[in-house]
Amino acid sequence: MNGINEPIKWGILGLGNIARKFAEDLALCEDAELKAVGSRSLSKSNDFGKNHSAKCSYGSYQELVDDPEVQVVYIATPHVYHAELTHLCLDHGKAVLCEKPFAMGLTEVEGMISKAKDKNLFLMEALWTRFIPGFEKVLSLIEEGTIGTVERVHADFGFVADFDPDKRLFNKELGGGALLDIGIYPLYLSLATLGMPVKIDAKADFSETGVDAATSMLLTYEGGYSAILDCTLKTNTQVEGWIHGSKGSIKMHSRFHHPTNISILTDGKSDQLIEIPFIGNGYFHEIEEVNDCLRQGAKQSEKMNHQNSLDLMSLLDQVRAQIGLHY
Repeated sequence: MNGINEPIKWGILGLGNIARKFAEDLALCEDAELKAVGSRSLSKSNDFGKNHSAKCSYGSYQELVDDPEVQVVYIATPHVYHAELTHLCLDHGKAVLCEKPFAMGLTEVEGMISKAKDKNLFLMEALWTRFIPGFEKVLSLIEEGTIGTVERVHADFGFVADFDPDKRLFNKELGGGALLDIGIYPLYLSLATLGMPVKIDAKADFSETGVDAATSMLLTYEGGYSAILDCTLKTNTQVEGWIHGSKGSIKMHSRFHHPTNISILTDGKSDQLIEIPFIGNGYFHEIEEVNDCLRQGAKQSEKMNHQNSLDLMSLLDQVRAQIGLHY
């Protein structure tokens, strides 16, 4: 994509809190630079661009994708705009890293992937968890057989959110609710360790705005294996992940979706604590993955490939159908 010594030029669409953390981590990458930022508010874009040393700040998304120097765009808007903006970027020749959840349903994800293939461009869901060093260590321990065959997964994610019907978390028009915002993390842990289930049972408590304030999920797999998963905006939970195998267990300490501490508990042995820090805010690692893929000419990441995103969205859709959540 570039000469070997030229930095990859990034753009950011949507300039909220996650975009701020992402921009801070992008500054840590030696082979990348923030070329442009885009918002529907020019003043917001100017402020963000100044704070993060962007070369250009635009007051519209269209202006950013029209910038010929931008090579890859990070989309950090609310979920409901992900598909539309991914198509906009791809149609203008930009590679895309789009925040999770990838879109609002499987049909949208299929369309995004189809467009990326048609345009021969890179596309990846920004599920930063997959690239966190602690999470990668968990996957390698499982692959090495450290805890034997994975049979059970328990994971929770909960915090007390201030109720505001106009803000993203509880606003149905913005794709609010616990499931899409934080329930995706327990679901992804189950997908990464147990694969696709044969059955899903889910129940939810709804807020007055019509989105789920809390959702509990039981996933059943071939062989009788299972995953018990919870997400809630109503209470503070431990935010831990437990993976139980035939020879032992792995505990992913809080917060499990970007763990820095992992405990291994095996039969007849004492607990083993592994400390694995991540760089910056944790987004550094997914940025580096995208940079590597672009330099290699890859159109998708092997670690978070298109099928992973299709499977994850399929799970989210199935849970939504179970609890009766419709957008």
